[in-house]
Amino acid sequence: MNRHPDTSVQPRVRASANVTADARDGKRARRRAPRRAAARWDPRSRTEPALARLRAQEAVRDPQLLPLRYARMASSPWAYLRGAAAVMAADLAAAPHSGLTVQMCGDAHVLNFGLWASPERQLLFDARDFDETLPGPFEWDVKRLATSLYVLADAERLPEGCGEEAASAALDGYRSAMRRYARMGELEVWYDRITSDVPLQGLASAHAEAVSRSIRKQSIKRTHQGAARQLVFEENGQRRISLDPLKRIDEGMTEEQRVRAYEQVYDTYLASIPPHLRRLVERFRRIDSVRQIVGVGSVGMRVWLHLMEGDSGQPVFFQVKQATASVYEDFLGPSEFPNHGERIVVGQRLMQSASDIFLGHMRVDGNDCYARQFRDMKIIPSGKQISGYLPQFAAVCGHALAKSHARSGDPAAIAGYIGNGGGFAAGILGYARAYSAQTVADHADLRAAIARGEVQAAERGW
Repeated sequence: MNRHPDTSVQPRVRASANVTADARDGKRARRRAPRRAAARWDPRSRTEPALARLRAQEAVRDPQLLPLRYARMASSPWAYLRGAAAVMAADLAAAPHSGLTVQMCGDAHVLNFGLWASPERQLLFDARDFDETLPGPFEWDVKRLATSLYVLADAERLPEGCGEEAASAALDGYRSAMRRYARMGELEVWYDRITSDVPLQGLASAHAEAVSRSIRKQSIKRTHQGAARQLVFEENGQRRISLDPLKRIDEGMTEEQRVRAYEQVYDTYLASIPPHLRRLVERFRRIDSVRQIVGVGSVGMRVWLHLMEGDSGQPVFFQVKQATASVYEDFLGPSEFPNHGERIVVGQRLMQSASDIFLGHMRVDGNDCYARQFRDMKIIPSGKQISGYLPQFAAVCGHALAKSHARSGDPAAIAGYIGNGGGFAAGILGYARAYSAQTVADHADLRAAIARGEVQAAERGW
């Protein structure tokens, strides 16, 4: 009897058996969460109003910026959806789920996908926002993506049916990619990348060339050199950051407080990155720091932009952002990480094919934070930019989301749950249609609360 079997064939045999077993696991999950039943949405399932969910987040945000947050959210249903991840998290948790766990993006709306450079300087397409990342049911990300496509199509006044077409394309992209990942080995999944040409596939040649030119232009503009040209000026021979509105980070601080704050930043950040990167980071010194106001959902969170200068004199920007509990932790349990910045960094590295080498986390005066390089060829589309090819863009978002889920979850089980019929798509699309209407209603409620003076809204912060 051969006591040393040929291990070269063992992995393939085991993988085949696992695919069958995992597909059965996915089919069993349909009993917990029937696919067509996912279409049901009943606002009466809410345990508290949407506005109360939003206001519960005020305690961890800068009170000076809350009126700006509500003003931005009140500008349109699309802006409201972007800022109301906490509301949707509670609503998703009100219904049964598959139990098929992945590392969720947590805020997988369509504009949270885009291009950025790998460490090898190759432009890749991937999910890009991980503030709410947490292990959870895969379909919650899919529902948020599909819902966002209906809401964005309405916001851009696209022809009737475009939102449905785009959401269907996202689901097709997700399902076909997940089937493919279910047949791959672990390393094949891990190394898979979506290059910048993929979003252009399926476009008319003239349109594809125009989009390609725009990507090339932005990839040059949105570098640390491009950011320096836009945001840096000299004052008395010293480089300074120019932003509007601008608030310098050390305003009102004593020298002792300033030194203590920066020591905390560097000491805790350096401890969070690999030793071989510490030598690189140590080549930079801080020149200037300011507070930033970013996005919609992030307004009120404390964000700092640091201008650094290397030994060569080259400027580089680092962004440090406050990290708080994911909006899903109330329903899925607390993160395993003691620092929410670490939760975000680990989630991003797990979901992306290639991540910013400078990603790290820190704790400053009791606040969890994470750090990353600012810009670095990050190309973030606007709704207007993608409105002319929304279904094609949505399909690639679905593909990217499937890739991220396959890296952390069980692609064979998810593919088995989705199946070959139309049940999964019918359930997700039905939910997305209903929840997009709910978003419009919630947005109207926010505007009414502002009009009554119950919520303060203002167009500028500070």
